[in-house]
Amino acid sequence: MKRLLSIELQKLWQNRASRILILTYFILLSSIALISSINFKFIGVDFRLADMGIYNFPFIWHFNTYMAAMLKFFLAIIIVSMMANEYSNGTLKQNLIDGLNKKEFIMSKFLTVVLFALISTVYIFILTLILGYSFSSYNETEIVFMDLEYIFAYFLKLTAFFSFCLFLGILVKRSAFALGFLFVWFIFECILIYMVRIPKMIYDLLPLEAMYRLISQPFTRFKLYQNIESQVSGATEIRDYEVHLSTIITVSVWIVIFMLMSYKILKKRDL
Repeated sequence: MKRLLSIELQKLWQNRASRILILTYFILLSSIALISSINFKFIGVDFRLADMGIYNFPFIWHFNTYMAAMLKFFLAIIIVSMMANEYSNGTLKQNLIDGLNKKEFIMSKFLTVVLFALISTVYIFILTLILGYSFSSYNETEIVFMDLEYIFAYFLKLTAFFSFCLFLGILVKRSAFALGFLFVWFIFECILIYMVRIPKMIYDLLPLEAMYRLISQPFTRFKLYQNIESQVSGATEIRDYEVHLSTIITVSVWIVIFMLMSYKILKKRDL
């Protein structure tokens, strides 16, 4: 495993565009901390998000993982480009000639995907602890680590999304077309859900929708939002913010499907 991973990391680090994207991604992740210093004006009232409970434990785990997951497209570009370069540079064929079989090749890509997701998760975990202890009104240990399931959901969400991107990179071969296919698939799921209106039990199984539902939006948990909602409608809507086991299973199954399909395509393809 170490040998397979070192091969992929060496390829990525030798690519200048990949290095820039990776560094940009982690710089943008760090920008979550800047939200604390931004002042907003709403209905004539000035306020700072950090003073609204956005960084309070345990809510901060939900907020930070949701916001960080929105930046996953930067690493998605690296994943699809990683596969496109294998075809365009002939390194895939050379690796196979040098003794790496197709199963090991797919495994090396998947290990890279998992490593990206893991490093990103550890980074967000540390950043969240720093921000939480700096701004949170609650620092009791049992409260600090209350909603850690969002960290696991974030890791699983990234792993699944990057596995999907890896599959598309193998299927389409060209990074631009792979990213285009990803966008088309997103539109396809939206059409099925909001226009065709397929049953919920079916659209919950769609890959991108399942990944999205791992970490639901956190904004309606803001006290400011709930106060406005109660003033407008007279009541606050009860919403579900939990990380559900059924969604975890669905996303995990999709990871397996993406990797098996990637291997099947590569196995049958004449290189």
